[in-house]
Amino acid sequence: MAAEYDQFFPKATPYEHQAEAMDAIAAALEVGRDVAFEGAPGTGKTLAALAPSLAYAREHDKTVVITTNVHQQMRQFTAEAREIHAETPIRSAVFKGKSSMCHIDVGYEECQVLRDTTRDVVDLETELAELRDKERRLLDDAQSGSESAAEKRQSILQEIEAVEEQIEELEDQHTCKHYRENLTRPGDEFVSWLFDGVRTPEEVYSYAEQRGACGYERLKEGLNGVELVVANYHHLLDPAIRTQFFRWLDRDPEDVIAVFDEAHNVEDAARDHATRTLTENTLEEASTEAEEVEDSRSGGAIRIFDPFREALIETYEASFDFGDREAVGTNWADVPIANETGRDDLTVAFLNRYEGPDITADLEDAIKLGIVLDEEYETAYREGDADTRRESQTLQAADFIKRYFEKGEETGQYPTLGVRRDEATGEVYGRAELFNCIPREVTESLFEEVHSTVLMSATLRPFDVLSEVLGLAEPKELAFGLTFPEANRRTFAVNVPPLFASRREDPGIQEVVSNTLRDIVRFTPGNALFFFPSYAEAARYYDHLEDIDGSTFLDEPGVPVEERRQKFVSRSDGVMFTSLWGTLAEGVSFDGEDAQSVAVVGVPYPRLDERSQAVQDAYDEVFGDREENAGWRYAVEIPTVRKTRQAIGRVIRSPEEIGVRALIDRRYTTASRTRMADYSVNTDFPPEERRELVDVEPEKLKYAMLNFFRDHDAWDGEAPHP
Repeated sequence: MAAEYDQFFPKATPYEHQAEAMDAIAAALEVGRDVAFEGAPGTGKTLAALAPSLAYAREHDKTVVITTNVHQQMRQFTAEAREIHAETPIRSAVFKGKSSMCHIDVGYEECQVLRDTTRDVVDLETELAELRDKERRLLDDAQSGSESAAEKRQSILQEIEAVEEQIEELEDQHTCKHYRENLTRPGDEFVSWLFDGVRTPEEVYSYAEQRGACGYERLKEGLNGVELVVANYHHLLDPAIRTQFFRWLDRDPEDVIAVFDEAHNVEDAARDHATRTLTENTLEEASTEAEEVEDSRSGGAIRIFDPFREALIETYEASFDFGDREAVGTNWADVPIANETGRDDLTVAFLNRYEGPDITADLEDAIKLGIVLDEEYETAYREGDADTRRESQTLQAADFIKRYFEKGEETGQYPTLGVRRDEATGEVYGRAELFNCIPREVTESLFEEVHSTVLMSATLRPFDVLSEVLGLAEPKELAFGLTFPEANRRTFAVNVPPLFASRREDPGIQEVVSNTLRDIVRFTPGNALFFFPSYAEAARYYDHLEDIDGSTFLDEPGVPVEERRQKFVSRSDGVMFTSLWGTLAEGVSFDGEDAQSVAVVGVPYPRLDERSQAVQDAYDEVFGDREENAGWRYAVEIPTVRKTRQAIGRVIRSPEEIGVRALIDRRYTTASRTRMADYSVNTDFPPEERRELVDVEPEKLKYAMLNFFRDHDAWDGEAPHP
């Protein structure tokens, strides 16, 4: 191992591929090159990325920011950072959002005002103390006979009186006692404590709470010179947050090395950060807000807001057939508004209702009014005239509508509506949305700005598609499959009829799948984990297999699964039924005997709707010159196979573990490449994974599993008989 980074590798020796990866990443960092790093689950990707990154950061005075969107991975990063710190002390910080660390539970805008007012009070108190000290010295000089000192003292006394009046006014306003503690007491003790280990946000909160201080602000204040930061995706993917975040780090973008874990999720996360929404309720509040102020610009704002809101309601109401309104649930449901003849239905409905002289001028008036109102709300809260810091609904609505009209027809922008039912009132209401289909509009600028980026995951390939979609410029490509003994695992492609959505109700197909799953349960000497295309399919087969010998567990949407997961892994005969699109498919390890077989039932394509089609269309337009059917392959097929690979990677997490992975659908088989080439997904797997796929007929699977587990003496007693 190279001496430059071995001090940051806390294990006795690296796996062979870890050493190779660290050498490659170190070389890429030297020239500011990005890295696309795929490594099988359980093979040490995090340390392989962190060790050379920390070494380079220390040598060149940079900061490593490692991010994830999976909570369990945040805890894992913290644990691994502690391992590194135990060998070589590093200055590190673990970040969460402000809302999870606020001691008085206020929003961002309120916090900003509280900080500003508190700082003003403390600054004035400091000034007052200095003036009083100066006045005392002048008094001594005056009493000693100095006439000039007496004159100067009178001037100082006038200044003292003015400052006291200012402080008295500010004391009636909102301040934060926790932040005041930060400003009036040095934070050296906190910084020493922070960097004496690797502290979690919960530990920072507790430490500060015991001392009456603000842990979040203390953490921000202590970031200067930090070498490693653990954070969420939004700290890097949201442009506004990123700018602030780098300012807290006291780093220019080129002084940051960004590491993304579970990087196959960056595509969707980037879309989310670029998407904008506006609810019907916000429009109503904006209109009311504008009506209540005496301002010449109010008329323009109202001429925009009222017809836009009426058009929004008219458009989603027109989409309802008989019974649709009653079926609206509490989650947002899309109402497509694309219009092949021109602008979308919402825009057309708005234009038909708008009666003002000039849309552009009215929108500018609305934005200017919103800015004025937002400043007034901040002043009112600062001065104690309001208990909360209001946000201007006028500004929010006007900003969205302006963007909607200016960007809505651009490539990759997908205007749509959504409806949901308010849980409290039971009323149905809607929102307008401008969905961004092209994630590289968010990520490409980030990759260009920072020194280097390391994107790592167990499922990044094909690298060329990753680079195109995210805007990576010729990254160093690293791929390491499972290096654990191949004899300890079997991966079967089970030749059941293709489980197309249109055939899932077929009783014959359900019987074949049920029997196959029964065989997996019976011939697994431990727990079995089953992934399905949806929660509904998971529930279907949970019911079909209710009579099996074993403890069955059903993961349901909207229900926390951790308690069920704990009960499942505590069993030796457990069977978990879940969705491949749920929380158990990635970022959750089933180590040791937690699960000894895993099956993916069908090719679990996500629900294909108009939004999905919009992404496909955008990809076809942007990437169509590279590959035929780029939209389908880039936007649907490859992400689905990545998800499948993530799911089967939940087992076999160490060299000693044994297990079976089963892909239950003809489209996975090697034979499908010739017999049903238009539907086969076999070739979407990396070459080394394809080589391990063993085609097997469903009725033969039990024999194959029996032989495998019997060869490993996996049963405590007698093995089952086929």
